[in-house]
Amino acid sequence: MKHDTSLDEHPVIRDLKNFDLQSGSLAERLLFNNRLVVMALCVLVTLLLGHQALRLQLNASFEKMIPAKHPYIVNYQANKAELAGLGNALRVVVVARQGSIFDATYLDTLKKLNDELFLLPSVERPFMKSLWTPATRWVGVTEEGLDGGPVIPDDYDGSAASLEKVRLNVERSGEIGQLVAQDYQSSIILLPLSESADANGKPLDYHALSQRLEQLRAKYSNDNIEVRITGFAKVVGDLIDGMREVLMFFAIAIAICTAILFWYTRCVRSTVLVVLCSLVAVVWLLGLLPLLGYVIDPFSVLVPFLVFAIGMSHGAQKMNGIMQDIGRGTHRLVAARYTFRRLFLAGLTALMADAVGFGVLMVIQIQVIQDLAVTASIGVAMLIFTNLVLLPILLSFTGVSAAAARRSLESETAATGSAPKHAFWAFLDLFSQRKWASVAIVVAAVLGVLGFAVSHHLKIGDLNPGAPELRPDSRYNQDNAYIARHYAASSDIYVVMVKTPQFHCAHYRTLEQVDALEWQLQQLPGVASTKSLASLSKLAAAGMNEGSLEWYEIPRTQDMLNAIITRAPRELFNQNCDLLTVYAYLKDHKADTLDSVVRTVEEFSRANELKDVKFLSAAGNAGIEAATNIVVKRANTEMLLLVYAAVIVLAFIAFRSWRAVVCAVLPLMLTSVLCEALMVALGIGVKVATLPVIALGVGIGVDYALYVLTVTLAHQRAGLSLSEAYYKALLFTGKVVVLTGITLGIAVATWAFSPIKFQADMGILLAFMFVGNMFGALILLPALGHFFLRSKPSTTVTPDSGRQTPRAASGASV
Repeated sequence: MKHDTSLDEHPVIRDLKNFDLQSGSLAERLLFNNRLVVMALCVLVTLLLGHQALRLQLNASFEKMIPAKHPYIVNYQANKAELAGLGNALRVVVVARQGSIFDATYLDTLKKLNDELFLLPSVERPFMKSLWTPATRWVGVTEEGLDGGPVIPDDYDGSAASLEKVRLNVERSGEIGQLVAQDYQSSIILLPLSESADANGKPLDYHALSQRLEQLRAKYSNDNIEVRITGFAKVVGDLIDGMREVLMFFAIAIAICTAILFWYTRCVRSTVLVVLCSLVAVVWLLGLLPLLGYVIDPFSVLVPFLVFAIGMSHGAQKMNGIMQDIGRGTHRLVAARYTFRRLFLAGLTALMADAVGFGVLMVIQIQVIQDLAVTASIGVAMLIFTNLVLLPILLSFTGVSAAAARRSLESETAATGSAPKHAFWAFLDLFSQRKWASVAIVVAAVLGVLGFAVSHHLKIGDLNPGAPELRPDSRYNQDNAYIARHYAASSDIYVVMVKTPQFHCAHYRTLEQVDALEWQLQQLPGVASTKSLASLSKLAAAGMNEGSLEWYEIPRTQDMLNAIITRAPRELFNQNCDLLTVYAYLKDHKADTLDSVVRTVEEFSRANELKDVKFLSAAGNAGIEAATNIVVKRANTEMLLLVYAAVIVLAFIAFRSWRAVVCAVLPLMLTSVLCEALMVALGIGVKVATLPVIALGVGIGVDYALYVLTVTLAHQRAGLSLSEAYYKALLFTGKVVVLTGITLGIAVATWAFSPIKFQADMGILLAFMFVGNMFGALILLPALGHFFLRSKPSTTVTPDSGRQTPRAASGASV
């Protein structure tokens, strides 16, 4: 039996008769001595879960997108029943292409569309509002006192006189800039939505709703009418439509990974098996999700590809190890078991680090991110079996092509024998020597300092108007821009809730404070307009005094305030008169705009809150987004601390050396800092869609360091110098690190062309982290190793003389 000690002292065994099948760990013996049973179970599980995957649904939930435990959301939920229309709402804008809205044809079209929208599932019909709803009323001062009625009266007949009366009513309604555009060319139908589609609590199907809205848009759009639609439900619907193209990018990524892996191996069977095992993990994940009650939403749709990508990385390492052993002449079953022994612990630790990278997202109190964390963790758990166990077992049956194995061995033999080293691997090996190691560390330090300085400008939240999940030129963002241009009351609404004792909402002292808050909000550049019972009271007071602006102030007499409140719109106060609402219509929902509003309200509340009057933030979509930004900002720091703490612990368990942990973790930290600097340069804020990226990049990126360090330390402990050990590690696992790093970087970089903006952002950032962590593991890791992984002399017996001579070994110093 020939022995080859070139790698981990494993002998070359060509015949199974010379291999002890009972050798190895208990797990190895249990799995490889029962290979057919394991394969049969995997086939059965794949068929069952593949059938379950057909039941997986694509949907989203407004409630899951908000931080349910934040005080702002708690305040909103406590008063939600009296604040209908301030959360998940649609705005359907009906535009007159020619003329104005005061046209019989226009109003007839508006009525028909209003009636069809009224019948849509999940619409909270009592709170729906348009020119045709009874709740839209006008108030005027006549010789007999205050008068009012619906904007479109019961006797409307489309005549010129009726149209003129509608115009007058609109001008007296206070809805100009809110339901009616300031140029009279369009009006809005407001549709508050509930999360349930029916009385049985069936979740709202956002995709079906979006399709129905598009049907209505097509039905009523013509040469005279244009329909524009905004709101969370439409964003989600457009994202789900875009997810179909995401599947195309998923297919492209698989094709790229497969092609590059085949180019590297030139072996069809091993390439197919690596891809197959990664896809099996994805099938198992998709099959488990409906069983556990989960759906795929626009934010977790990328998880299957991440699972596939991680599987390709680990699978390529296992395939490469088996290929090299087979090239030395080892039987394919023995080669599979050798690779299982060498790399199972490193692979398991790396996958646990991946799982931790996903798992720490659970600290973020936003359910959509927590669902993503659970989904991804399940996927990683599947990989532990499919790529660390099933793949070696399958390769133990099929082996690899003789030509591929021979090429793999020839590459290593040429590089480690008398022939010169491979130029690329020799270049990387230079970084294990003092001169180049010092240069690498200095350059890394400079990049780290510059990146850290730039990362201080990283913003929390959206940096652009409209829906940042979609492209700026998307139809939705064009519709949103139209509303911003033509309406003072934009779709970005921040609502302050003012709690008072029962029946005290119209007291002068309360309204005086509300007016003071409203005045401060109006001074902010990001606030387009405001509305409250206080501002209405001032208008009504002037109107009740022959329109004289000398009376434009809050009446001090309670009788007059009581007369005003009887005709005030109900969205300004509730039935018990213990809740007032202050509306701030914002020009956009950029991070800076929301920050300024939040600071103003919080400071006012602290300085002016009365004993029995409380100013509570916040309702409205902008209020909810402000709460989300606050949670994301806090979670960003917590998440990074937790993911690095977990990676450090796992790396220490794997290496039992604090020095090795430093070498593995510092390159990850540099990449994280540079990724934040890249976000600043690209104008990408930290938000729900991008928050997971850095955690995922750290969790996945540590794989490279774990594989390279595991083999390097093994060779050092066998007596090689750092340079020799690192060079052997490059030949064994390093070239697969390069392969997977570049492959996955290219694959996710294709996402940059996705119609979904946040997917494009994630693709760019993940590509940067994949490639950046690869370079960190190949350049900065050995450079740090030169100073931290110091070898110390050990003794070995030379075969010719029997005397002891010093050899380099890592020993206890590693």
